[in-house]
Amino acid sequence: MNDLLSFLAASPSRFHAVANFGSALEERGYVRLSEGRAWDIVPGGKYYVTRNGSSLLAFRVPRGDFTGFMISASHSDSPTFRVKENAELSGPDGYIRVNTEGYGGMLCAPWLDRPLTVAGRVLVRVGDAIETRLVYVDRDLLLIPNVAIHMNREANSGYKYDMKRDMVPLMGTGEAKGALRGQVAQAAGCAPEDILGWDLFLCLRQKGLVWGARGEFISAPRLDDLQCAYGCFQGFLAASDSASVPVFALLDNEEVGSLTKQGADGTFLSDLIDRLCAALGRDRATTVANSFMVSADNAHAVHPNHPEYADATHRPVMNGGVVIKHGVRYATDGAAQAVFTALCQKAGVPVQHFSNRSDLAGGSTLGNISNAHVSLNTVDIGLAQLAMHSCFETAGAEDTEHLIRAMTAFYSASFREDNGTFTLA
Repeated sequence: MNDLLSFLAASPSRFHAVANFGSALEERGYVRLSEGRAWDIVPGGKYYVTRNGSSLLAFRVPRGDFTGFMISASHSDSPTFRVKENAELSGPDGYIRVNTEGYGGMLCAPWLDRPLTVAGRVLVRVGDAIETRLVYVDRDLLLIPNVAIHMNREANSGYKYDMKRDMVPLMGTGEAKGALRGQVAQAAGCAPEDILGWDLFLCLRQKGLVWGARGEFISAPRLDDLQCAYGCFQGFLAASDSASVPVFALLDNEEVGSLTKQGADGTFLSDLIDRLCAALGRDRATTVANSFMVSADNAHAVHPNHPEYADATHRPVMNGGVVIKHGVRYATDGAAQAVFTALCQKAGVPVQHFSNRSDLAGGSTLGNISNAHVSLNTVDIGLAQLAMHSCFETAGAEDTEHLIRAMTAFYSASFREDNGTFTLA
């Protein structure tokens, strides 16, 4: 569990998460590929490729023949606030604030009165080239202040937050003008005038922790969806070789619809499958038909104070195991459920089920979105958590290990479909 919390602390932005996964892969002998160059793929090789610095695909090529791909898909982004390009707001009354916009459907209230900073990437001029540099301003730089109860008597009676008014972080007084760019430049190791562009986001300064009477809970920023990403990644690394190509997919922009070049509604995964099939002399259609995807994005646990929000017969609990997600907006069908359940049973991993209450709309995930580009058998899963889309979320301390064991079994298997008969080997 401490390993997960350390990873979350070292990944204050999606760019940091991808870089950390990339470093871990290279330590284990994986070769980084470039989309802009020809690939030399050989049997027994281990590779990874990134797009936009915020999405990553890793894979291993079997030494012998293989049936298809075993893919997990999780996402690197979390709800937060994007720092605008002309970021500093002067005033009122001598204050310096930072101009932001909401990224994803976040809970606003938890962001108030907490120490914040910025993290992400900057694009820096270096001679005739433009370099990407990761930045994390490692200090308590910002805070979004609440309005006192004396001035907002309705604060505890329900309040509609205005993004352009209520959720603007304070940075300093008039003397702080220009400080944001200066702080970012210092973190990037460059002069402020050499910054040509940036993708910066607010992040919480508080680190994750284990808590509860028996240490049964964890709370941390970005559990949705880096907890699933971490669990899938560890299963990917731990798996034994099989007659399939294991693929770890980490995609960006799920929280804003995935419609980007690095998102699930882009062609990143499809492009990889095209290039691998061409390089290995495989028929794409046949290979994809004998492939399987686990779309891993956290699920809602029964809330202790509001159990009425959970469906009557689908009530996942934290530490209760991996959650299979069902509903019209999920990719799970009976066949995918059966295949994944069989894998979990083999691994000794408990399985739970989630479905939205029939009068409450749920969100969509990577599974059904990516299936529009690569159509394959897919199950939507997650780990049960509370306060999804808060800046500080809560999950079960045991469930990450449940996911690692399930994904180790998944990546160690191969899958074949033949007219409604599904075979796992």
